[in-house]
Amino acid sequence: MKTKKEMKKAIIMRRKNVLIFGATGFMGTNIAEHFIKTDLYNVFLVSNTRNLSKRDYGDKSSALFIENVDLTNKAYVDYVFNSCKFDIVIQAAATTSGSKDILEKPYLHVTDNAVMNSLILQACYDHNVEHFLFLSCGVMYNPDRSPVTENDFHLEDGIYDKYFGVGWTKVYIEKMCEFYSGLGRTKHTVIRHSNTYGPHDKYDLEKSHMFGATITKVMTSEDGDEIVVWGDGSTERDLLYVDDVVDFIDKAVNKQKDRYKLYNVGYGESFSVKEIVEKIIKISGKNVTIKHDLTKPSINTKLALISTKAEEELGWVPETSLEEGIQKTIEWYKENYKEQG
Repeated sequence: MKTKKEMKKAIIMRRKNVLIFGATGFMGTNIAEHFIKTDLYNVFLVSNTRNLSKRDYGDKSSALFIENVDLTNKAYVDYVFNSCKFDIVIQAAATTSGSKDILEKPYLHVTDNAVMNSLILQACYDHNVEHFLFLSCGVMYNPDRSPVTENDFHLEDGIYDKYFGVGWTKVYIEKMCEFYSGLGRTKHTVIRHSNTYGPHDKYDLEKSHMFGATITKVMTSEDGDEIVVWGDGSTERDLLYVDDVVDFIDKAVNKQKDRYKLYNVGYGESFSVKEIVEKIIKISGKNVTIKHDLTKPSINTKLALISTKAEEELGWVPETSLEEGIQKTIEWYKENYKEQG
């Protein structure tokens, strides 16, 4: 870890200090790249690994790395917040995985996430952070009601059984944001984003979500191969390119006035897994076919998020079509996974 003296020397006066948790993860990396490139902030990047400073974030002159931080340990969280006065905290750290773990080990998405966010939220209050942004998701919505607005989740309706643990954990953290915002020190933004994809996602078949796994399967295939898809392909996903989520965060940081706001941040349209896989194959130019494995775990839901509130209050709309997002993702994959291509 850096010493307090080293951290203070890195601060450039008259800039707001932005703290990003989960900076080696998919969302955190993309958020970090954006805030570093704007050259308007002092950017502090936190990771639970020792390899954060080795990541390529472009111009690192405005970034300070805080590595090997266990966010489930209060001593580590206190160390981070005692290092500097932070104006904006973006919470992109989470224990995440694909549908296999959601079905077979649902507790993986519960304990660590509840603990780390509880500690971070209290620390934000204790240290008078100006603005806290939490990356939630739309997992609490009833898929039978798709498309949904922010008002379409009701506590008394419960949560889809396959998402019971992760869904209620997200709701708990959202309510903690609302609670702390009511204490008057810190402004909070809850971001219920849809399924996000793009550069820096997980592309290993064990831990990746459907989109990342499909990209890997297609891009590592040879002509004539079969691509195995879990389930019958009827499950539908609202897919949002990661740059659009980052753009929302930027707008929330600069435009949100209220102490507490919860926003849907989605593409607004759902696509079947079969349709998504077919689009990836077509755009990749690969000559492969699809084989459905009905023995593998699959969560058969349909969900699309309506983001009218974000458009009306912050001027945010998704800019990247699914086809354009797939093309950009494939180009990034080719550049960064050349040895697999």
